[in-house]
Amino acid sequence: MKLRDRILAHLRSPGYAPADLAGLARALGLNKKDRRSLAHEIRLGLSQGALVYVKGDRIALAGDDALAIGRLMFRAGGSACLIPDPVPGAAEDEPAVHIAPEDTGVALHGDRVAVQILAHALRRPRNGRAPEPTGRVVRIEERANETIVGNLRRVRNKYYVNADNPRFFHEIAVADPAASDLNPIPAPGDKVVVRLAEWTARHKNLEGLIIERLGKTFEPRAELAGLCHKYKLDPAFPAEVERELAALPDTPQPPELSGRLDYREVPTLTIDPDDAKDFDDALSIEPLDHGDTRVGVHIADVGNYVRPGTALDREARRRGNSTYLVGAVIPMLPQKLSNGLCSLVEAQDRLCKTVFLVFDKKIRLKHTSCANTIIRSRKRLTYRQARALLFENRLEKIRALPLPPRHQTGATGRALAELGDLELVDLQSWLRKLWAIASKLRHARMAAGSLDLDMPETKVFVDEQGRADRLELIEHDESHQLIEEFMLAANETVARLTRAHRLPSLYRVHDEPDEDKLHELRQTLAASGITTGDLSRHDEMAKLLATLSTHPQGHLLRTHILRSLKKACYRGTPDGHYGLAKKDYTHFTSPIRRYADLVVHRVLEYHLVKHAGHPAPAAGRHPAPTPGRMETLGEHLSLTETNSQEAERESVKIKQLEFFERELAKKTKTRFEAVITDIRQHGLFVELVQTLTYGFVPMNTLTDDDYHPNNAGTLLTGRKTRRRLPLGSHLAVVVHKVDRFKRLIDFRPAPAK
Repeated sequence: MKLRDRILAHLRSPGYAPADLAGLARALGLNKKDRRSLAHEIRLGLSQGALVYVKGDRIALAGDDALAIGRLMFRAGGSACLIPDPVPGAAEDEPAVHIAPEDTGVALHGDRVAVQILAHALRRPRNGRAPEPTGRVVRIEERANETIVGNLRRVRNKYYVNADNPRFFHEIAVADPAASDLNPIPAPGDKVVVRLAEWTARHKNLEGLIIERLGKTFEPRAELAGLCHKYKLDPAFPAEVERELAALPDTPQPPELSGRLDYREVPTLTIDPDDAKDFDDALSIEPLDHGDTRVGVHIADVGNYVRPGTALDREARRRGNSTYLVGAVIPMLPQKLSNGLCSLVEAQDRLCKTVFLVFDKKIRLKHTSCANTIIRSRKRLTYRQARALLFENRLEKIRALPLPPRHQTGATGRALAELGDLELVDLQSWLRKLWAIASKLRHARMAAGSLDLDMPETKVFVDEQGRADRLELIEHDESHQLIEEFMLAANETVARLTRAHRLPSLYRVHDEPDEDKLHELRQTLAASGITTGDLSRHDEMAKLLATLSTHPQGHLLRTHILRSLKKACYRGTPDGHYGLAKKDYTHFTSPIRRYADLVVHRVLEYHLVKHAGHPAPAAGRHPAPTPGRMETLGEHLSLTETNSQEAERESVKIKQLEFFERELAKKTKTRFEAVITDIRQHGLFVELVQTLTYGFVPMNTLTDDDYHPNNAGTLLTGRKTRRRLPLGSHLAVVVHKVDRFKRLIDFRPAPAK
């Protein structure tokens, strides 16, 4: 970091008290030589008005009392919103600040900036929320990006790059790529990476240098490479990781089985999505005496292979988690582990850490325990197959279910058509017994205040070339709920154990929502005609969610609920989980794809060896956990999780646009059922029922009449026919236009059948 940046960072730190030159030098740890540079930077800052003297010779930033510091997020129309930095010790977050397009200065989307508050100006958002203060960008604190990915184009004899991010409004002027030493030379229509030059004056062009060609814009490989560059995701692993990987066996070795419970003969199965690449959890079920039943929640023992302090461990910690892009995975662990040695694939011996749940004949939880095990999965099931086994009695219909395509998944397992009657009936029996327990667990959880926040999601499936060829709405049905309940129970069991034994560990924490956010939510719901009680109470929130499950705008309004709640995070203290209404909760069940779970596995291993009398494994696998490290690690993993979630959402959006662009090329257009979610003067915003895709229907495509909205924006009425199109009504549409640069889809009413 440059000395100037170090000075500014120190002066902006929350605990800074104005100091003189000598005090600043001591605080920054400068030697005599660097102190001359410090004096120069201070004189320069004073002459430019960025710094001022206070209390004599003490140095401070100029005018920061009237400034808000935070992250600038641009809107589609060119205006922006400042999200102020959290103030340590403050009871609530500072309000967002509206920035008009002409007041954004040389700021770019995502930059951390200083904003001067214009006290005389307030902006009232359209949704009826409290007025926002307005401001003007006066200083760039930190650029969000040194590089930008975008599309290269030529205008006459000049070259420009338009960023992939539609909120990055400024085109970037670049030199003729023919003069570069890149091979191959980028051409118009290519996706490229640009290193941004310093931009100090709004009236001047934003400039940059092309440093990499990723391929043709909109080609699947180029889009994937662009996402990876933007979110700093690396498909490749460092050489030292590959060297460690080469030393690992392909299958569990006999010495590793010592001290483990052998569960290879106990009925065990996995249930995962069609396109699952790795399988890190399995369930077993076995009858015990007196009508009791023992369910084993078996989780891949990743810690057996990824030891603390190794290159594998360091790289997994850096990545934090796997990132599941459409058609591709950027794994936390190399494929030899994530798709092989640690993946609980069908008919292969695998090492696990297991939580055992013992239920009596009335399905009351009697006892829990944990152990190291070895298992062999009898069957890799998809959710679709599991649901058919749960509710379909005709074996021929079950056998007819296809396997997922090989290019979409890490393992298909055997086709159900290959299984004999006895094996299918056994599978049905095990699944139905598991569901009988899981359904009761779910009912008890909801009765205790847990919120049903699960929402249908749009799954994009790709062909062998990586192009989007199918969208499917995935419902959170009984097959999903079966797995979810046992995973929740295992997570809660381990969290309760680590808390009870005061073991430093990571917890999955979901704090209670802020009252201001709930007030905004109530206003949003009221605009849709929904009245609510005290939403700070779990029962009132649960009642609202039940109401929205049948509301025409239910999906959209549920997203508003999610935005009003705080984001779950990793923390070193067991602070509870609001959404699940659980005092004890952690993440234990996905160590292949989440480093937090691997950490919890190590804590459990330490407990099993030190406190539960289990045999000690190989040296170095169970170091004592430390509290301070957990808090820092939790912050890091929360950030990597957010980064992956943003990449995954953008990946879905890109592929949805690709899918609907391909729809445009069809001679016979597909009809989609849409729900009207918003009405404006220039058209309708709609959501497709089948895929939950958002789009716009321009007013000029409603050609059967001359339509006008009412003053409240809740109804569209035709002048001649008096046809009414209220919010929440359904409309058949076809694709009209797709703008992949702006990330927009336009629909138009479908022709009459």
